[in-house]
Amino acid sequence: MTKTILVTGAGGVGKTTVSAALGVKAARSGMRTLVLTVDPARRLASALGVGENLGPEPQPHPDEPNLWAAMLDASLSWRSVATKHADPDVADRLVNNEFFIAASQHFPASQSYAAADQAATFVEAGAWDIVVVDTPPSAGGIDFFSAPAQMADLVGGRLLRWLTGGPLPGRFLYRRAGRPFLRIADSILGSDLLERVAEFLLDLRTTYDGVSDRGRQIEALMGRATILVVTTADPAPIAEATRFYRELPEAGGIPAAVIFNRTLPGEWIGFEPPGGLERELAENMVRWGAESLRQGDARAEFAAVNRSHVATIPWVPEPPNDLDGLGRLMDSADALPDGLLVAP
Repeated sequence: MTKTILVTGAGGVGKTTVSAALGVKAARSGMRTLVLTVDPARRLASALGVGENLGPEPQPHPDEPNLWAAMLDASLSWRSVATKHADPDVADRLVNNEFFIAASQHFPASQSYAAADQAATFVEAGAWDIVVVDTPPSAGGIDFFSAPAQMADLVGGRLLRWLTGGPLPGRFLYRRAGRPFLRIADSILGSDLLERVAEFLLDLRTTYDGVSDRGRQIEALMGRATILVVTTADPAPIAEATRFYRELPEAGGIPAAVIFNRTLPGEWIGFEPPGGLERELAENMVRWGAESLRQGDARAEFAAVNRSHVATIPWVPEPPNDLDGLGRLMDSADALPDGLLVAP
């Protein structure tokens, strides 16, 4: 059975680097490990040192025999949703419909659903001991968890049922009653815009049963996953992490831990600069000590308010972008949950 680790949190807190470091640590522990990202900025490729070679299919790392990585393409994955859940002729119309293309590119729930579907497919394949998923930055990653239910609502909701003629099958009603009206309207507009919209909505509705069933499978997988929330001790990321702890249970998941990235050493607290230092350097060291104290207080408050397990990863001057650097980063982490990188 494959273990799933979902790494989430606000943008800019280093969760892609943390995901890559977890993957390297697991791989070097002897486990076949796949690291997935849906980050369009391609930061995972940079963090793993594989350049521009990262694509939607898992690629083995040339220097780490137990490590694979992939960058999911939400628009390509959404095409697979159509081909899996619609008849071939309907699927062909959908993937070539401009409204379908726009939805796959700009509707957050559809992108997150497609990414979750593809990630679930890799987990279900059973080819890896651990799959680490660097979730989308959208809405702090919450869309990734709520997307299955949102997509079922989209393709089977009241508005779509009303627009397409009530319960399926509705195409006959559309042809008898709706199409003449739309042709008149389109003649006024000078195009077949409304009729193309109606065809798209009807085709989309045929995917409801498949999307709904698949959504339940994805939600079950997420319910078994280990969820890590990555943050820093800065106010805005902490607020996002707190929101995640409050909203994630409604979307079907419970975080196992919050990881405070870029943590300053506790030894800096109360540090007394030795005599003879330049005044500016001494004052700077005192300020860093005060910041370390503030970070410690922020972590303690977060743990108390959210009743969370708190882990830390120390601050480093530059984010690592090679295997050894990622390995050292994870080796320096403190208080990670027991058994985190142990396959079930």
